[in-house]
Amino acid sequence: MVDQVLTVAGLGVVLSRNGRKHRVLDDISFAVAPGEILAVVGESGAGKSTLGAAIQGLLPSDSAPEVSGSIRLAELEIVGSPPHLLRSARRLLVRAVPQDPMGAINPTMTIRRQLHESADGDETLILDSLRRAGLRDEKRIAGAFPHRLSGGERQRVLIAMAMMARPKLLIADEPTTALDVTTQAQLLQIVRNLAREEHTAIIYITHDLNVAAAVADRVMVLFGGRMAEIGTLREVARNPQHPYSASLFAARYDLTSDRSRPLPTKRTAFRRDETSERGCNYVLHCQIARPDCSSIRPRERRARSHSGLVACHRSDETPLPTIPVAASREAWAGEEVTDGPVALELLDVHKHFPADRQGVWERRRLIPALRGVNLSIALGQSVAVVGESGSGKSTLLKIAAGLMAADSGHVSCLDPRPQVIFQDSVSALTPWLSVGDQVGERLRPHVASAAERRRRVGEALQSVGLDPSLMHALPSELSVGQCQRAIVARAVVVPPKLLLCDEPISAMDVPLAAATLNLLNDLRRRLGLAMLFVTHDLAAARVIADRIVVLNKGTVVEEFEADMLQSPSRGAVTRALIEACPSLDAMLAR
Repeated sequence: MVDQVLTVAGLGVVLSRNGRKHRVLDDISFAVAPGEILAVVGESGAGKSTLGAAIQGLLPSDSAPEVSGSIRLAELEIVGSPPHLLRSARRLLVRAVPQDPMGAINPTMTIRRQLHESADGDETLILDSLRRAGLRDEKRIAGAFPHRLSGGERQRVLIAMAMMARPKLLIADEPTTALDVTTQAQLLQIVRNLAREEHTAIIYITHDLNVAAAVADRVMVLFGGRMAEIGTLREVARNPQHPYSASLFAARYDLTSDRSRPLPTKRTAFRRDETSERGCNYVLHCQIARPDCSSIRPRERRARSHSGLVACHRSDETPLPTIPVAASREAWAGEEVTDGPVALELLDVHKHFPADRQGVWERRRLIPALRGVNLSIALGQSVAVVGESGSGKSTLLKIAAGLMAADSGHVSCLDPRPQVIFQDSVSALTPWLSVGDQVGERLRPHVASAAERRRRVGEALQSVGLDPSLMHALPSELSVGQCQRAIVARAVVVPPKLLLCDEPISAMDVPLAAATLNLLNDLRRRLGLAMLFVTHDLAAARVIADRIVVLNKGTVVEEFEADMLQSPSRGAVTRALIEACPSLDAMLAR
């Protein structure tokens, strides 16, 4: 038996929010061996990030955490250890790579200074660590401040910091969520090398099953703070034994998904007030539940069709049903608009940004962000813009929204106030205003009556799948998915002619992302609006768009119908993006 780096037994975590206690993790048990990569998957609210924080002893103190069970890291018991031992563990035994690298790097210090302590001042070690983390221009990186680095470069710096400490365990919490597919592929390779060459145990937290397939040896599926299933990723993906695992794997979309119909989605998300502590927490969503599932909690046992464990009363008895589908699987209603008036047109658009001066007397250079971009979208059409980080996608969207002026060229927009759906839906809502107030704000110039505004707000919320009663809720009382739907409701309560989407699903779990894509597709068809969808997710681009535009270094290198994404005639840049996409199906086919 290989000694385990991490052993978790009966872990429970209770956090207090707004004066109420919530059991976020409930009786979680697993182990991770040296050199093994365990993917932790599940939808938003499953407890994935809380698990990572508990292992590090970093649960938020303002939530009055109550932790039970055992977390044994190497020879140290984390649960109940005093603060000085937890600090030593975080310095010597466990390191983390978070989703937002800027939150983990000191913005006032150069990278060299931040690596200096771990390297004991050894410049050669600093540069070598940056090089091993995939940073070829290591001298420039070492001398730079964090704000001068790209998101991918900052993530590599955090990996370099972790590698220098030679930890027993690395916790990667959604480290590639906001990265383009090529940068993501490079970081996943670095993570695999770290496990193989340094024998580091890795917990990789992700909502993307394709990413999990590209990096993990085993997978643990969480639902509502409980473990549903654990086993090798290949076995669980092929033969899931828990109904939730089956629905989660079936809800994913990829480059071959059917564009003519809504994507399959889970029926509903977990709510902690729906179930008791006694029974199965998936019982209200399960198609094969029996009466005792509500009163008797399922315990982990050997799975019937793979070598792992499953927590389900009926996994040995009944073949799992097909995924519950929330949206109709009939073809999209209505005809596609192909020759409507032009809603957005960009002709020979150029944009430059000044580069940072390296010296006081150096002449400031201009860096091109967009070079002669041409783009046209008609009413009823959807165009996706894809490309690597720094290709100019966000700059193009800001110019289309009127948030930034082009240096030269012509920009024409049929809608004087196009609506924007941002990546971070929670930050896009004012925290002290109710959802109804924020959705109804756009109605004030058009509807004088407060009663009529409430009626229109309720209809807008219903149109995006939200209960009208939520108009009285604050954003903090909504889930991430509900916040995103509230943003969409605000955008369409007065139907715009142009809807601009800036990475709206990049931080979402698979079922929620599929539901959001279905919603946007449905609204686009029903309202006849034009849509510009900026994304690094090629599968989402293919699902949502009529045409795909590929940007590279500020230049449109290719434009084609979405159905032709995988055509052999695609150019080198597009082929590189496609080849960098991780694929669960490709892993299973090997």
